[in-house]
Amino acid sequence: MALTATKGALGFLTRIPTGRSEAAWTAFRETPAAFPLAGWVVGVLAALPLVAAELRPIPDPTAAFGYLLALYAVTGINHADGVADLGDAAVVHGDPDDRRAVLKDTEVGVGAVLALGLVLAGLALAALALARLPPVAAVAVVVAAEVGAKVGMAALACLGDPAFEGLGSAFTDNAPTELAAPALVAAPIVLLGVPAVAVLAGAVAVALALLSWAERNLGGVNGDVFGATNELARLAGLHVGVVAWTLS
Repeated sequence: MALTATKGALGFLTRIPTGRSEAAWTAFRETPAAFPLAGWVVGVLAALPLVAAELRPIPDPTAAFGYLLALYAVTGINHADGVADLGDAAVVHGDPDDRRAVLKDTEVGVGAVLALGLVLAGLALAALALARLPPVAAVAVVVAAEVGAKVGMAALACLGDPAFEGLGSAFTDNAPTELAAPALVAAPIVLLGVPAVAVLAGAVAVALALLSWAERNLGGVNGDVFGATNELARLAGLHVGVVAWTLS
């Protein structure tokens, strides 16, 4: 069951050609711990260019760009769509119904452009800072940020209410309400050091803040909230990690 769920998580969260079966998708929806399990895989793969840069030194901006390329080669851009949609919804003056209507609108507004621009700029700056860290530290931050972001998504599945029927409800209606299993999967992060734990905590804090915002302003979570949580929690985790390693 856990292996099938993890394959389903990888099929949903990444472009890795696995877990595209109905059985894997069903197992994933019912197993929130599969989120951070996939996060370990994504983190390791995304960190490979930073390791390679240490083995054969290249300029820091090039190593940082390599991380960005690897990240989106592994994960694709589906979650960025959630950032764009939530950016548009966030600038709407109105009630949750008005904001939910914007989420379903196919037009791209100023809020979407600004949100995506800020996320990409923040990610690029974090990547440049990562390239200047010792490779062990950079890998620890990248992995912890991915695991933290996925624990945040698991928190949405376990604790969130659906804004409407759709992708979000596929998780919230089927996941158990306990976060013990996702937390257990993320627990080995402590072996990577105190800064890595700070990364995990920062990523999860952002996810919980976004959950609270969505409940108040959208009436619950949907697929866009899940996607935006992945991107924003990762971004926060990376910056927390860079600061923590620099100060340690």
